[in-house]
Amino acid sequence: MGGHPWVYKDELVLDRRTSKLSPGTHVVLEDSKRIPVGVVALNTNSGIAARELDRSSDVTIDAAWIHARLSGALKIRERLFPRPFYRLTHGEGDGLPGLVIDRMGAVVVIQPNTAWAEAHIDAIIQSLETLLSPDTIMINRDSRGRSQEGLEGGREISKGAIAGPLRIDTADGHLYADIEEGQKTGVYFDQFPNHAFIAGIAKDTRLLDVFTHTGGFALAALGAGASAVTALDSSEKALALASKAAGEMDASARFNIRQSDAFDAMRALAGEAVCFDIVVCDPPAFAPRKEALEAGLRAYERTVRLALPLVERGGILMICSCSHAVTPDALRAAASRMFHKAERRGRLIYSGRAGADHPVHPALSESGYLKALAFAMD
Repeated sequence: MGGHPWVYKDELVLDRRTSKLSPGTHVVLEDSKRIPVGVVALNTNSGIAARELDRSSDVTIDAAWIHARLSGALKIRERLFPRPFYRLTHGEGDGLPGLVIDRMGAVVVIQPNTAWAEAHIDAIIQSLETLLSPDTIMINRDSRGRSQEGLEGGREISKGAIAGPLRIDTADGHLYADIEEGQKTGVYFDQFPNHAFIAGIAKDTRLLDVFTHTGGFALAALGAGASAVTALDSSEKALALASKAAGEMDASARFNIRQSDAFDAMRALAGEAVCFDIVVCDPPAFAPRKEALEAGLRAYERTVRLALPLVERGGILMICSCSHAVTPDALRAAASRMFHKAERRGRLIYSGRAGADHPVHPALSESGYLKALAFAMD
């Protein structure tokens, strides 16, 4: 494996017996010389047929092993975060392939995105009970990755109850996470450091947050003293949560929402000759796979092209990408091409990524998926 935690199906030699093993079964992986290289979770139904669990070939993958990995992940977060609001496990980055767990105070949301994690869901829950004693545990099985593993979707409450969207306090205010019906686990902890950057430059500015969802960048700027904030999204429900948070921050007078397709809305704003001191664009993954890279880059170019007329001379444009296939250099180049066409000069002043609760596996670029680039625009 050479340090890489995945082995693709076409890289494996499988006999008839091995091919019939249940998805997520632990097996010892051997190299071409039949030398063991570690224990992997096998799923021959997936393009990623083997995922590294442990470099030791004689380890037992059981409840104690899972508890040790979760305990190690928790210790790192407790060093980094004073309050219990963070991503507790980030899949391969924490040595738990495909397992995502977000902690929101007394509420825990689990995403078992691989057959291995699904097969061990009871042991995962028991370990979380021991470590955290949460009031509520939600299992979210709606990720795209599960379908690629041959797994079904759906959400269920394993423990406790959920009484509507969950309030999450942040450095500059708060926002709401809809963990029952919202996207992913309901909150994007990965963007919190980039929210903080925008908050640091937002005082007395006019800000537009495109693809705002429940208001992450918009509310951070509002709490930091922005004079006027516009939150743009196609989801009425997400915007309602953003408005609720703004009201509780006594900032409704400075907060505007615009429900629309993002591209249509940016064209309309340009037609109204509206400009902002800061424009943030945090779109969905336009290139979730390498096969979609070319089309995805065109979509990011389109986003920048439509955003540029809305940025004041001397203002800031931030473009984000959560697409695994798009590198920081590719995103920067896409933005640069649009700057050139618009005859505007952009200077890169900030390059952000996900927070420390999203550790990157050093051999797996996919685990470092988030990019946030901010440009000062002449």
